Amino acid sequence: MRTSTKALRTLGLLAFWLQPAFASAAPRPKNVLFIAVDDLRPEIGAYGVKLAKTPHMDALAKRSMLFTRAYVSQAVCSPSRTVLMTGRRPDTTKVYDLLTHFRLNLPDVVTLPQYFKQHGYHTQAYGKLYHSGLDDPASWSVLPKGAKTGIPQKLTPPQTKAGSRGPAWESVEADDSSLADGQTADKAIETLKKLKGKPFFLGVGFVKPHLPFIAPRKYYDLFKDVALPMPRNPYPPKDAPPMAATGFGELRYYRDVPSKGPIDQKMTGELIRGYYAAVSYTDALIGRVLAALDELGLRDDTIVVLWGDHGWKLGEHGAWCKHTNYEIDTRTTLMVNAPGVGTPGSKTDALVETVDLYPTLVELAGLPPSEGLEGASFAPLLADPKRPWKKAAFSQYPRGPNMGYAMKTDRYRFVEWLDPAKKRLAVELYDHQKDPDENTNVAGKAENAALVAELSKQLAAGWRAAGPPARK
Repeated sequence: MRTSTKALRTLGLLAFWLQPAFASAAPRPKNVLFIAVDDLRPEIGAYGVKLAKTPHMDALAKRSMLFTRAYVSQAVCSPSRTVLMTGRRPDTTKVYDLLTHFRLNLPDVVTLPQYFKQHGYHTQAYGKLYHSGLDDPASWSVLPKGAKTGIPQKLTPPQTKAGSRGPAWESVEADDSSLADGQTADKAIETLKKLKGKPFFLGVGFVKPHLPFIAPRKYYDLFKDVALPMPRNPYPPKDAPPMAATGFGELRYYRDVPSKGPIDQKMTGELIRGYYAAVSYTDALIGRVLAALDELGLRDDTIVVLWGDHGWKLGEHGAWCKHTNYEIDTRTTLMVNAPGVGTPGSKTDALVETVDLYPTLVELAGLPPSEGLEGASFAPLLADPKRPWKKAAFSQYPRGPNMGYAMKTDRYRFVEWLDPAKKRLAVELYDHQKDPDENTNVAGKAENAALVAELSKQLAAGWRAAGPPARK
């Protein structure tokens, strides 16, 4: 017999509120502060980036486990966020674009916050957790402002042309709370005050450093007299198939960016400065939210997760934005602070994926496992960062009717491009031991034929065969 969502939630709340009477020694449920940052590649001080001015994220990393090799399943906003929130990969959700709601294909799926809600948590969110226009009412105890009930139909593609938007970067005379992300932080802090004393899952989604790079002037001033590094590899990978690249149309929407052709060095410097300024702005807002958590005495009862929805190119490969299967786009920022678990300030080089966050948070919160998830909890890594783990991380990106499937192993990035009939159109192989920036596709070299065949079999076997070893 199926138990209704309402009944599950009631039972979960009842269990929590009756807990002191019947099990006074039982641990208090762990809250979850779930911080999302759009377009945040691992470009903060905690990852060894000296140019970055990110003291608050760096301080969080010192209290957390920092994941140096965390990967997304698709390097674009909605598919990536859908994977994380549903615990299912793109070929299961059928979300490959910015227009499709996952409930059109998976109407009964239980999302990560929804699962916490079913187990007695208050779930609420501010800012960007799901992609704009594709929020999910079932996930939240309080419906986000502007969100509509019911499952939305597929969104209509926006009629956006090159040069139709404002400037790609802008330093503005404004205080932090004057901009949308600052207001997100303000609302999150006010909600934390109201939620103290009951279990909560609070999502806080910051849009910057997503384009346009608008930030208060004081964050631009941090980089006023700084020598900005130009991309090391401002050219496409040698011998890569044309479909692997992107024309970075997202950037060309802005009026000060040429509608075609390369970005010159002056504009490259301005864009890089704008990106770092926007990251610093978001870092300050994150610091405010974390300070409120401390002031309210909630830090020891709260799991804090900070994640980026994908990487981002700053001129690497002669391109910008995301939208590829390359390392620079699929590798992301991830840190997890679980009080009482592991050693603060630890790092792990284990291959993990954002699809793994759902089962990880469920385990860390002490909830029963959720069924149907396609990731694996990496909670054991928090206690033992060097333990054997996954053999590969997977991503994919569509180009028209074709799909590129990518696999990152300890040493290689391997990509197969398939047509709708699953016929192989092209192959890419990058040896990270010799070529960490992925500048040369060596799949066509005769001496790599056996390796290509081996990796092709591993990719075909899929992520299940490359999962973490069984626990002892």
